[in-house]
Amino acid sequence: MSRLGNPRVHRRLVDSTNALAHTLALHGAPHGTLVTATEQTAGRGRQGRRWVAPPGSSLLCSLVLREVPRLLPLAAGVAVAEVAGDGARVKWPNDVLLGGRKLAGILVEGRPQEAWAVLGIGINVAVDVADLPEELRSQVATLQRAASEVDDVLAVLLGSLERWLAASEADVLGAVRERDALLGQTVRWSAGAGQASGIDGDGRLLVRTSRGSVALESGEVHLVGNSPGAPPAAWE
Repeated sequence: MSRLGNPRVHRRLVDSTNALAHTLALHGAPHGTLVTATEQTAGRGRQGRRWVAPPGSSLLCSLVLREVPRLLPLAAGVAVAEVAGDGARVKWPNDVLLGGRKLAGILVEGRPQEAWAVLGIGINVAVDVADLPEELRSQVATLQRAASEVDDVLAVLLGSLERWLAASEADVLGAVRERDALLGQTVRWSAGAGQASGIDGDGRLLVRTSRGSVALESGEVHLVGNSPGAPPAAWE
């Protein structure tokens, strides 16, 4: 039996699965505790974005992890991409794209000094793109599954996460490089722009700029020509 997903706390409506998982972690929830929800009222993404997916259309989940691999966001990205299929790509540091559009977002929060983290994942399983605001329809990907299959996707995801969170850093990096959505692309971030040239051994994004090569450790990176902060179906 997987150590991930046991115990499971499900809410029909919750402010944020990450927030609830964080509270449970503070109260001693064991490694692998899973929080899921049908709908979130204050789901969070990076940079304070809000999750606004129609109820029941997305997999909304957060895991309490007390064994935290150094490359957690990338390992989680590979696991999600594996669930999505061969065409899925990992967009450093924590998005998954399908057909060049955002399928999933990953948010890691926690207390590194106390050796635990909350891993939040949102995947567009049954989102009807036509139900989204018009400005988002060209930016969003979905698995095109039925809403009744959200739990099936969760089961596959937990198995994939179990493998990738236990994988060696070399294997994680190799898998990320095989699915690197940014390789060779022109990207920009808050301090500059350049051409993405791969992922280094520490999981940093390498970018060639007019001033030389830089290694980005974290932060928002956008493909030039794409709308800044385009959400994964549900980020507002």
